[in-house]
Amino acid sequence: MTYNAEHVVQAQLDAYNQKDIDAWSNTYAPTAVQLLIDGTVLARGREAIKANIAERFKEPDLSAKLISRQVFDNVVIDHELITRNFDEGKGSVEMLCIYLVEDSVICRAEFKILNKIIFK
Repeated sequence: MTYNAEHVVQAQLDAYNQKDIDAWSNTYAPTAVQLLIDGTVLARGREAIKANIAERFKEPDLSAKLISRQVFDNVVIDHELITRNFDEGKGSVEMLCIYLVEDSVICRAEFKILNKIIFK
């Protein structure tokens, strides 16, 4: 392995927080897949992944805070707190994000929503 999986995932997180859609999507492989932990596919392929995030990047309060990270070779597991603008108002989603990194890009990302909190 000539790359550092943690650096790839950190670059993805940094681009997410900067709402830099090109930098963010380029951390994913052209054939990457994003899915929920139960196997539900959210998007398949870099272009579909990019299209899925485009609307979210318009949210004024969008940000991700890293709570903890574990790295096991080319697997990076992040525990994150995502702040978003939901239909119900501004809130946060606590998420578990599991990234599989190969050839310096994310080829698979699995997500588990742990808690959703709407600020009153």
